[in-house]
Amino acid sequence: MTVPERPLVATGSQTVGPFFHFGLTTNAPLGSLVRQDTPGERIRLQVRVLDGDGAPVPDAMVELYQADASGAYPPPGGLLPDGFGGFGRLPTGEDGTCVFETIRPGRVPDPRGGLQAAHINVCLFMRGLLRHIYTRIYFAGDPALAEDAVLALVPEDRRPTLTAKRAEASGSWLFDIRLQGSHETVFLDL
Repeated sequence: MTVPERPLVATGSQTVGPFFHFGLTTNAPLGSLVRQDTPGERIRLQVRVLDGDGAPVPDAMVELYQADASGAYPPPGGLLPDGFGGFGRLPTGEDGTCVFETIRPGRVPDPRGGLQAAHINVCLFMRGLLRHIYTRIYFAGDPALAEDAVLALVPEDRRPTLTAKRAEASGSWLFDIRLQGSHETVFLDL
């Protein structure tokens, strides 16, 4: 007996979220990636998530993963000898923002033997997404941006969407994740 050919239909999916505030983001210490004795330039990083209309997304979850000041990544689920874990997770508030306390990461090797510019890897979970999305945060004014192999793959006019800017008044770094529309953030296909 043969089975009649029918067109294949995708299986239904559920979006990720908006359930994060019930359990995944209740650990506030995950907003601080550093201890008092962590070596490196301490920074305060404010991440703001905006929808296609520029409105804040109040119920997203932002995860960061980064190297330490010397450019070393912690082992999966572990810490470096100096106690740096390199992982942070926070929910966004009503204004679409969350604030991490961390250090400016060092440069890490790229697959071609060069060095990548200092950056922080970002994973974003939120309502309406079928899968989480990835991007990077680079730092405005870093001379190494011109040498970064990943950033070189991004059209020059889109690179500012991956760059945090220093807030003069507070000394913090500010980074907007724009999900759609004008100045949409570049997302990475991992």
